[in-house]
Amino acid sequence: MKIRTLLVDDEALARERLRGMLAAEPDLEIIGECADGAEAVTALERDQPDLVFLDVQMPELDGFDVLATARPARPPVVIFTTAYSEHALRAFEVHALDYLLKPFDQERLQVALRRAREHLHLARTEALNEKLNALLAEMRPPTRKADRLVVKSGNRVVLIRTADVDWIEAADNYVNLHVGAESHLLRETMAALEARLDPRQFLRISRSTIVNLDRVKELQPMFHGDYVVILRNGTRLNLSRSYRDKLQQLLGR
Repeated sequence: MKIRTLLVDDEALARERLRGMLAAEPDLEIIGECADGAEAVTALERDQPDLVFLDVQMPELDGFDVLATARPARPPVVIFTTAYSEHALRAFEVHALDYLLKPFDQERLQVALRRAREHLHLARTEALNEKLNALLAEMRPPTRKADRLVVKSGNRVVLIRTADVDWIEAADNYVNLHVGAESHLLRETMAALEARLDPRQFLRISRSTIVNLDRVKELQPMFHGDYVVILRNGTRLNLSRSYRDKLQQLLGR
């Protein structure tokens, strides 16, 4: 059985060069090429490759964003292609994930392919998943707040700037992003998304609602000490008492 291989790089010449170098490998079948991260997310989920050559530095969605966003039924073996610093290369080595430092030669490619074949012949791999997650955690520190969100809509991948989001509501294991007249369903829990958002801009006002503070027009008092949050577009959202003090504090900054 051939190893189904996907090439991901925003540079056409880099993909062409790698494709030529892989032509001599009879057990590899190149099933597709992607020129950006959004294409890669779609291809990973649709085509279920065994092996991915993944460029780290790409515009919009970089290689780490691709891995964090895509949800293939089974994870592929990943060989990173990168011009990263020595610090990042050490991170790859620590987590036993292979990389090719551009420009690489046929000899170095063979080393990476040998390791990939070993991974593919081993039982697949909660261990590999753990290595990927550990690497993503290191390269995406928890202190970094998201400035964009990646939403899958059919066969499309949509990038939404967090600054454009008016408010967010919980929907079981999903959240609904309200952006102007549109809404987008994101596969993430409320708690996980809240941890990724800048608390200076986004505040939870109830168990099921997060609001963009820049969109808040006024707080309207109701009965028994309750409030309604009124947004600039006229949307009315209930404010739970336990969140009231925090909201008033932030709006008064």
